[in-house]
Amino acid sequence: MKYLMLICSDESVVMSPAEVADIPAATEAWVTEMDGSGIRLTGDRLRPVSDATTVRVREAEVLVADGPFAETKEQIAGFDIIECSDLDQAIDVAAKHPVARFGTIEVRPFWQP
Repeated sequence: MKYLMLICSDESVVMSPAEVADIPAATEAWVTEMDGSGIRLTGDRLRPVSDATTVRVREAEVLVADGPFAETKEQIAGFDIIECSDLDQAIDVAAKHPVARFGTIEVRPFWQP
């Protein structure tokens, strides 16, 4: 079953310089492990919420706004699409992601036909 992992972080979280420096290498190690096992199908980091644009259509009018739709502390920082045998395996994969240590990983299955 395919799952979308939404990698969410709070851009205001304060981390030590050592923690910040560890994130790229730890993430690359996670990507290498998941790619090597065939679990990770694709994924990428997203630009900050300051670069987001929200689009809505109301009564045939296109409404465009700067920033994300959700007014939350945590914002989507990236995504990965993984293929796992079940939700338990998807949770294990998400728990290994470095951002899970200071952010949130939302795991959501794709609709199956």
